[in-house]
Amino acid sequence: MDIDSFWELIEECRRQGRGRDGRLAWLREELSRRSLAEVVQFQVRLDEVTHEAFTWDLWAAADRIFGGWCSDDGFCYFGLWMVGLGREAFTQVVADPDALAATLEVQGLVGRPREVWNDDWPGWESLDYVAMEAYGILAGVDDECGEAFYEAVDAEQGDGGDSTGPLGERWDVRCEDVAARRLPRLSAMFPLS
Repeated sequence: MDIDSFWELIEECRRQGRGRDGRLAWLREELSRRSLAEVVQFQVRLDEVTHEAFTWDLWAAADRIFGGWCSDDGFCYFGLWMVGLGREAFTQVVADPDALAATLEVQGLVGRPREVWNDDWPGWESLDYVAMEAYGILAGVDDECGEAFYEAVDAEQGDGGDSTGPLGERWDVRCEDVAARRLPRLSAMFPLS
């Protein structure tokens, strides 16, 4: 599965419009109709694109949206959620994290207390497991820890699967003058109290 095929699947998944659980069910079913190699390659492509989003500037954007702090895991799930925005939005946001302000998903959060975001929460952890689940269906195994799947992913990635820290320079989104300069739209939309 090349990168274009990966994004075509994500775009079709978006068109399903049945909420995250419905989209995941569709994606799991679609992946389980493909070969084991394609399922593994889907995960490799997912890892590649989320690595593109592993930047301090995007982490600062997540920090801002989340009220001034986003955990390590929260940022990983945030990156997966950004994949779910589709290729065009994802590409724009990686190039300019403040472009998140233009997405309908982020605009829908403005002014609402975080404790009621529920299904709108900008994180999608379960996207990271859908290929493993499809792999288990295809292989006919209930591999709780996904050992065989992750071995196959590691073999496909080769040496390119190891991650270093976020790209760019770390900065504090709670410093209002810096945040207003670097993330002007998000800073206005999500003021820190």
